[in-house]
This record gives sequence, C-alpha cells and structure tokens, in this order.
Amino acid sequence: MAVLFGGKSGEHEVSVASARSVMAALAPARWEVVPLAIGRDGSWLDPIATQDGLDGDATCFDGGKALLEAGSALGALATCEVAFPLVHGKNGEDGTLQGFLEMAGIPYAGPGVAASAIGMDKALMKALFQEAGIPVAPYGVLRAWEAREQDDTALRFIEANIGYPCFVKPANGGSSVGVSRAESREDMGPALGMAFDYDDKAVVEAAVNGREVEVSVLGNEHPEASVAGEVIPDRTFYDYESKYAASSTTRLVIPAGLPNDVSQRVRDLALRTYQVMGCEGYARVDFFVTADNTVIANEVNTIPGFTSISMYPKLWAASGLEYADLLTRILDLALERHERENRS
Repeated sequence: MAVLFGGKSGEHEVSVASARSVMAALAPARWEVVPLAIGRDGSWLDPIATQDGLDGDATCFDGGKALLEAGSALGALATCEVAFPLVHGKNGEDGTLQGFLEMAGIPYAGPGVAASAIGMDKALMKALFQEAGIPVAPYGVLRAWEAREQDDTALRFIEANIGYPCFVKPANGGSSVGVSRAESREDMGPALGMAFDYDDKAVVEAAVNGREVEVSVLGNEHPEASVAGEVIPDRTFYDYESKYAASSTTRLVIPAGLPNDVSQRVRDLALRTYQVMGCEGYARVDFFVTADNTVIANEVNTIPGFTSISMYPKLWAASGLEYADLLTRILDLALERHERENRS
C-alpha cells in the first residue's frame, strides 16, 4: 500500500507527522508500505528518497520530479493495492489527487472526488448545508476583485447580513491557516488581505459563541459516528498555533461534557452531514454548540490530522476502536468501495 503525504499547503508538516504515525502503526504482516512524499513545490519523490527523509530529521521533502516525469514514484504507486492519501490542501484533499487515483484505478482511503472538492471549498460546503437544511452560521462570500473594486459595497453587505465580530477565512484552506477574527470595520482590510493571500475567494462568517465539538465518522454506505469530543482552545479561537504549536495548552475533552440528548443530536447530525456531503471512508465533522444547546455545523474535514494524538483517532479510541485497528478498517473500506464501484 502507498502512503501519500507532504504537499504544497501550509499543513505540510502536519501531513508528514500523520504519515509517520500511520506507517508506524500499520501491521507489517498485512501491509507492505510504500511511502511517497510530495514536495512543497508539487514534485514527487521516489520511495527511496522519501524513506531517507523519513529516517532523518527532514520536515520538508523537496528535490523530486514533476508528476509526469516521476517515473519511479509512479511505478511504485502502480504496484500498490491501495493508497492512503494524507496530503492536505491544494492537490491533496480538494479532489484532484482523488481524481488522479480514480483514473489510475487505485483504491484510496477517504472521501471521493466530489465530496473532497466540496469539503475543501467552504463556500460550496456551506451552500450545500443550507440547501439540505443543516444549520450554519450566517455567512457571505467575497471574491478578491469584489473586495478590491467594491470595497464599501462589500463592507456594507457584511455589516448588514453578518455583523461583528466575524471570522474571515480563505474559502479553500485548512488548519485555520489564513483565518482571522474581525471585531470592527477597521479589522476587515487586514483580515481580507490575509485570506486573499491563500485564495481569491473568502468566506466571512458570523462568530458563534459556543463550544467547539467534533465527531469522527467512519464507513461507506452505513457510516458510524464516534463519541463527541470538545476542543477547548488556549486563545480567542482555534487557530494554527493553538492546534500545533509546542507551547499550546489547548485541551481535547473526550467525551464532550454535553447532556446525553445533545450529544446524540450532534452525532446524528454528523452522520447526516457526512452523507449529504457524499462522504465515504472517513471524515471528521465539526460543530458549535451554543449555551442553549443549539447545534450549528461548522465544516467537514475530509483528511483530518492522523497522528496517534489527533482528534479523529482519539475519538475512535474513546469509542472502542484503537489506532491500528482504525487504520486497517479505513483501508478495508477503501477496497470495499473500489470493488463495489467496479461491479456497477
């Protein structure tokens, strides 16, 4: 099997850490692992160079070849029974890598092309949720040219429909990279500028005063939901530093301290959201729960962090499915889906 990791996004190091954990936990009696790194420049390294990087202290894998010239990497991938993509961001979890694997006829872990593409684009995701009647916070979408050419109009729209405080996010991004909180009109210029550094489309979303609750979902046609967990960030909001900095004191509380009926409602909505998105394999579904126990969908993460201490596997461990067994189940689901699709 192939483990694909690295990539162009700001979550490159997170992907590398996930790959190390996954490869260390897979049972060697069943899985012969082929590691394939994708550099920050989009180049593909061959398995030997990738393994050399994993054995050393490297956190950035560069010096490979463009995809169509990476004969040794592609040849190694072609021998694999199944692939486990752990690449975040552009050309990783946005449906493009999934489409490549589909065309190559290689089964792969996680959601398919459409669900991955929607999961990457927060604007499309929230529109789909609204259409399906899944509650979301008030939000709007701005293109870079709109903010540049229609500055006052854009700000008036935000103030009339969303208000302050609000969060400004790149529509396509992850791990809160490029996300900032705006308390007033004066904050909007820098916040939009930061978001547009990562994407030409920004989502502006009303700040929700609530608890951050997450559920891990696993399965194809009949998915299951883990117990719910709560993230208690160590700062105003759960940003990149709060998630990954060594100095972070963010806490993960599993199970979340919710009333039983609210916890069940969150888990039920996680399953519905997962299926509305068209997800299969696995994904993490994130919510806000307000003081009056209103549940609001935040987003679906189609390739969540996968170290042994990441929220997705920790939620399943608390639900009775340990890390190594979870990985095998995910790979079995990939093979099962591939077999089913080839019968149709």
